[in-house]
Amino acid sequence: MGSVIKKRRKRMAKKKHRKLLKRTRIQRRRAGK
Repeated sequence: MGSVIKKRRKRMAKKKHRKLLKRTRIQRRRAGK
């Protein structure tokens, strides 16, 4: 059962990382202008 929880945590981490990337992209565009 422990391995299943670890897999779920990894998936959540990936989604969180994507959200952070989107935020940084928007900030870079504003800074460029």
